[in-house]
Amino acid sequence: MNSIPISVLFGILILLIILSALFSSSETGMMALNKYRLKHKVKEGHKGAIKVQRLLESPDRLLGVILLGNNFVNIFASSVATIIAMRLIGEAGIALAAGLLTLVILVFSEVAPKTLAALYPEKIAYPAAYFLEPLLKVLSPLVWMVNFFANNFLRLFGVKVSDREDDDHALSREELQTLINEATGRLPKQYRTMLNGIMQLESITVEDVMIPKQDIYAIDVSQPMEEIVKTILKSPFTRIPVYRENMDEDLLGVINLRKALPLLTKPDLSLKDIIKATRPGYFIPETTTLNIQLSSFNKHKRHMALIVDEYGNLQGLLTLEDLLEEIVGKFSTDTREKAFTKVAMHQDGSITFDASEFIRDLNKTYQFELPTDGPKTLNGLIQEELETLPEVGTCLKVDNYILEVTETSKHAIEKVKLTQVDPTLRFK
Repeated sequence: MNSIPISVLFGILILLIILSALFSSSETGMMALNKYRLKHKVKEGHKGAIKVQRLLESPDRLLGVILLGNNFVNIFASSVATIIAMRLIGEAGIALAAGLLTLVILVFSEVAPKTLAALYPEKIAYPAAYFLEPLLKVLSPLVWMVNFFANNFLRLFGVKVSDREDDDHALSREELQTLINEATGRLPKQYRTMLNGIMQLESITVEDVMIPKQDIYAIDVSQPMEEIVKTILKSPFTRIPVYRENMDEDLLGVINLRKALPLLTKPDLSLKDIIKATRPGYFIPETTTLNIQLSSFNKHKRHMALIVDEYGNLQGLLTLEDLLEEIVGKFSTDTREKAFTKVAMHQDGSITFDASEFIRDLNKTYQFELPTDGPKTLNGLIQEELETLPEVGTCLKVDNYILEVTETSKHAIEKVKLTQVDPTLRFK
């Protein structure tokens, strides 16, 4: 070493610092890669991504070759720096060389390159794979020996490297939900809303989105034929339940207007013709989740289901359109939108709703956060909280909302005034 010029030693030292920076940045870049973006790049045939994926299949070997190379160049750099210091200053320069080299390596070979790799992992990891892969093959015996001792050391603490499975990196439903919500800017809002709707299908039951029994548009065949025809012609729906006197006790089925309308041209139209065109009802329990029901609609080739409770009593109906609205949002032709025309907005920011409104619909339309794990309507929510039918003027605070009963009937709450409270306020 004494015969090597100082300038050459400085050149070797600079080269070693650069190599140290490369090893440090490649380590951080490899570990900071988005695994799902990497898989997408591999499917596209990106050569760098393919090499990175091969290296990451054995992370212990990858880390082994990176750390082996990094430690070697750092120790070698320390030796070269010591020789340079001794030749320039003497033995007093050893401590100075150690201090300066530590600072240089910390800044230029550790913090700076690792920060850069954390910010731009793909730009660092993909090129690094081109020299790490052949280096791993060359140093394979050394890497194997290092991993052998390291892995056996980990076994002392109950860690088995071979037990690592790909399922460990699989996203849970909640994590995937967070990923969708965090995709701001990269995914249009309408697509995020649709994906959120799909994610929530398995937690929402048909009872949450059904048309309640009292709102079902149906045909009572016990009426005169003129009234039956008028009901068919005025129908805003393509499928109508048909019953005789009592929908709970004698539900005949469902009639499709495409079959019913041609019948109306018959001069001798009879009740028998109407009933003959009726298809048996398709009944489902109220606890069925939407994801299962979507599959069932497809399996049974149906567009409407009648919902019953555990005692077999009719509770409401669900259409394929209602279900799809949970994914894509309200259709512009949704006849139930007329319900929101009864909303009264007040100057103080409060809003008066029909108490029969579904809480989930209000949350989605007005971005409220009213609880949905209990009763489905405002009327049910208030009566459950108070355990009685309240009088007009009764106020109830639910989370950050004040609900005031403004109108009641004999058996139910009719109107509710809702005021949103600032959650940052504190009341004495």
